[in-house]
Amino acid sequence: MLPAKIRLWIEILLHMLFWAGVFYVLTSLDSRHIHVWARDSHILRERIGESAIVSYVYVILLFLALLFYGNVFWVFPKGIRYRYNVARFGICAVWFTTVFVANYFIVGPLFDQANPAPELAPAVFRPLHDSVIHLPVMRPDHPVPPPNIDAINFMIHSWLHLQPVLLFAFLVIQGISLAYFFLKAWAKSELVQSQLQANQLSTEIKFLKSQINPHFLFNTLNNLFSMAQGKGNDELADGISKLSGMMRYMLYDSNEERVPLSKEITYLKECITLNKLRYADEEGIITFGHAGQIADINIAPMLFIPFVENAFKHGVAIGQRAEIQVAIAVSGQKLNFKCVNTDYSIIRKMEMEISGVGLENVKRRLELVYPGKHRLKIIKENGKFTVNLEIDLS
Repeated sequence: MLPAKIRLWIEILLHMLFWAGVFYVLTSLDSRHIHVWARDSHILRERIGESAIVSYVYVILLFLALLFYGNVFWVFPKGIRYRYNVARFGICAVWFTTVFVANYFIVGPLFDQANPAPELAPAVFRPLHDSVIHLPVMRPDHPVPPPNIDAINFMIHSWLHLQPVLLFAFLVIQGISLAYFFLKAWAKSELVQSQLQANQLSTEIKFLKSQINPHFLFNTLNNLFSMAQGKGNDELADGISKLSGMMRYMLYDSNEERVPLSKEITYLKECITLNKLRYADEEGIITFGHAGQIADINIAPMLFIPFVENAFKHGVAIGQRAEIQVAIAVSGQKLNFKCVNTDYSIIRKMEMEISGVGLENVKRRLELVYPGKHRLKIIKENGKFTVNLEIDLS
């Protein structure tokens, strides 16, 4: 695969070649002006020399480019987010009409200035031969047909009469921009999928290298659970049971692309319970809640746990009062996750080296799993560390 920088330059070159071709076509609107005169079966033609390319051609090109790049970078990405095709078509139609009408009113005066209406002028005849139709001697700026000869003027002097041609050109650019946008989206989707597969493969390889035999692990946890129950230590037994459930979720359920939101919430609750065992009640005041219909919601697994672990890692300190608030809300096809914790990161930096790898990994994973469908805001101010994550599940 070509490096990204080379691909970028190739794409820029292709865009330049494309607009050079469009410009060449536009100059035909102002190249050779042909006038045709006919009498009976005879046709006389006169070509007026090429004139310099006038300003209105450049302005039309500018509006075509505005239509193209406006579609690609703004209209289509915005329109595709709407659920109904009527809304998508409407926003595209409004943008197309706006650009076309603006082109009509802005370029019109420039066109009229460059193409004044033809004026009649006396013609001087020069006889050539008795059997040949006499050609008039013409002034280039005042072409006039000979007397009694019908004139057919192919030069369009009316800006209004040129609109069908320009409408066709604008529609062609509209279609090309639509094809370009979806080809780019398809290529990006393929790239994201390949990156996601490569990332998952790398993660699985690392996991296989470091994992303990899960059967041995679960058997050991079950034995410890039985021993704790036998000695009447219900709190320890409950902790071992939750740890066993978390390990099972991490080893088996989290390998799926999507898991029920209810399982993810259960996992978060067990993680919070186990982390609270490390601190006194006043050192860690943790609240967790969820709202909305979660029964039929599926999400990518293990998305929220890095934020909760980070809250305990940097938001709780021995001998200090700390608060952690975790909330999940579902409204329609929108999921909101919020985690707020007291910021003791300065104290914790003295105790351990902070790499921030967990948060970087989850940011990267969100980009791969929910491209263009998530918004993550991390705010650190007034002694609080706040994470707001919104995911579009549609």
